[in-house]
Amino acid sequence: METAATMDGWLPLKGLRVLELAQVMAGPVTGLMLADLGADVIKVEKFPGGDDARAFNSKSKGDMPASFEVLNRGKRSVAIDLKSEPGRAALRRLVAQADVLTENFRPGTMSGLGLSPAELLAINPRLIYCSITGYGARGALAGRGGFDLILQAFSGLISVTGEADRPGVKPGVSVADVNAGIIGALGVLAAYIHVLKTGRGQHVETSLLQASYQQLYWYAALFFSGGTLPGRLGTAHPIIAPYQTFQCADGELAIGGANESNWQRVCEVLCQPQWREDPRFGSASARIQHRAELTACMNAALAGRTRAEWEALLVAAGVPAGPVQSVGEALSHPQARSMDIVVDAETADGGRRPMIGLPLHFGGQNQPAITAAPRLGQHTKEVLAEFGFSADEVGELLEAGCIQQLHGQAAAAPVH
Repeated sequence: METAATMDGWLPLKGLRVLELAQVMAGPVTGLMLADLGADVIKVEKFPGGDDARAFNSKSKGDMPASFEVLNRGKRSVAIDLKSEPGRAALRRLVAQADVLTENFRPGTMSGLGLSPAELLAINPRLIYCSITGYGARGALAGRGGFDLILQAFSGLISVTGEADRPGVKPGVSVADVNAGIIGALGVLAAYIHVLKTGRGQHVETSLLQASYQQLYWYAALFFSGGTLPGRLGTAHPIIAPYQTFQCADGELAIGGANESNWQRVCEVLCQPQWREDPRFGSASARIQHRAELTACMNAALAGRTRAEWEALLVAAGVPAGPVQSVGEALSHPQARSMDIVVDAETADGGRRPMIGLPLHFGGQNQPAITAAPRLGQHTKEVLAEFGFSADEVGELLEAGCIQQLHGQAAAAPVH
């Protein structure tokens, strides 16, 4: 049976060569997005150790943690010592034939190695050079390193997350890192369109700071328009009510009575027609003003049935509703498989494990890169040979300790 992966021309970035100097999360998310779209993503890693994420949650020295595998499946690994001049010279030869380079070092790090955007674009004018930093490359804070927790705090995200009577909390997921990675991929794709139109590459920049601030659309709208900024609201929405989670007999249910027609349906399904005439709830602004009373009334009305029962009734009436699921429940739900959100990918030990897939479909097709995340230096010789290095040149670099090749037989290269 023909799959999306074997359909000629289906993968939109097939043939695109990406050098990923980035590590840990934000930059590797960009690379993962590009790999899933068909690009040949080559991790250029330091040694020993490689990407710092290789050491996260490892059970043993040779173990590859699932947290590294999930962000680096479908990539190849080349181990190069960029602190050595022969190593930097080798990278420049790769750059001359690459389409994209991604990095997430502090501003100035790459320039200090003689690998700045200007220097590499001089070698390859079509190169797309994507940088992801912490606070950006300009301003008084430009030199600071970037960490998801710190930027969520700095940007205000933590101040509006959590319950009203408790300190702010960080969202349970790495919002700044993941969003910065996705924005990085968007920037690369926009720059690639520019290359196709003009033949000229460019330096694409984003940061964890920008990726965090970008989440503030609703709050920024209130602030810049002179409106009153609400405090922490738990699961509630700053400008809509009811639009939050409520307590049922056996758990929580999210209900979206976002407009007047949905609010009328909520009153009907919950058998509370008197709410329509209640001045506290008679308009969108009134419901916002009296959110606490509205929440108490709805929790009382919902207490008599399970979340599944209420979900069925509300959805049948056209009201958006869904249960608050655990991560395990969410990842095990059949819809996750139906939408290719969860896919089975190879692991470095030769097995297979469910992982998060590509969140896009093209013509109904979705086929992310499912080959195993690479061992450190697994493809060094192979990649250098593809870029025109002779066996003697590779041997000299190995002997000088400027590159590293994984010993033993490497798995098949994860090229689309």
